[in-house]
Amino acid sequence: MRRAKHDVMEPGLESPLDVAMTTRARGTLAMVEQSLARGDVVLAFQPVVQSANGRPAFYEGLIRLIDETGRVIPARDFINAVEDQDIGRQIDCASLQLGLRTLKANPSLRLSINMSARSVGYPRWMNILRKFTRQHPYVVERLILEITESSAMMMPEIVAIFMEELQDKGITFALDDFGAGYTAFRHLKNFCFDIVKIDGQFSRGIEDDPDNQVLMEALLSLGRHFDMLVVAEAVETAAEAAWLTRMGIDCQQGYFHAAPTVKPPWRTDPVARRA
Repeated sequence: MRRAKHDVMEPGLESPLDVAMTTRARGTLAMVEQSLARGDVVLAFQPVVQSANGRPAFYEGLIRLIDETGRVIPARDFINAVEDQDIGRQIDCASLQLGLRTLKANPSLRLSINMSARSVGYPRWMNILRKFTRQHPYVVERLILEITESSAMMMPEIVAIFMEELQDKGITFALDDFGAGYTAFRHLKNFCFDIVKIDGQFSRGIEDDPDNQVLMEALLSLGRHFDMLVVAEAVETAAEAAWLTRMGIDCQQGYFHAAPTVKPPWRTDPVARRA
């Protein structure tokens, strides 16, 4: 059978799909660079609520960019394009600075900020954190640093040393998206995370999904064994929330409880202010 001409790519030529994806990635990168240069970077806040009473245990500060038209761009639209580049570390720097300023301005707030394990070796990010720790030691005691499971596994020994150093300063650490990657349990023992956030795929439809029920129970058991506060992510329905509460999950996060908002919710919510 003869192969059609369009089935064979000439050496050195990209397919139309490759070209489109490369163009899109370049456009995303340019948007991120421009937003950072303008200082158009904000945090959106989403509560992590206690299962027992629905009160916020802490908030997560999620990085957002504002493009030239004024649109708020969520991290999912750009983070994959920049994660392994220097500009990804600049995003981490901006997120950390915004988070620390927010904590300083709100003395009763506990806030988590996302970071990549790559930032542990990034001088500017480390300088921001260490300088603030020296100048405002009591403020950083309310800081939670979230590291995704996949990121932590890139350099587990370095991350473990980094965590040990900063936990002595009162900083809390959360393992994000637990169950989505390939954590070796020997590393889980060495990390000593304070909080584990179970990936949202296990919350989805849990009230009717025996597989997710068993897996969530196993992950909850691991969290209990290592003395971690256990958070279920991506909780989107009342049925999911009720099942997770009965299971004994400490805290929940997701659109059922509240969507992320760039307007600090504790300024208008009396319950949040008391948390």
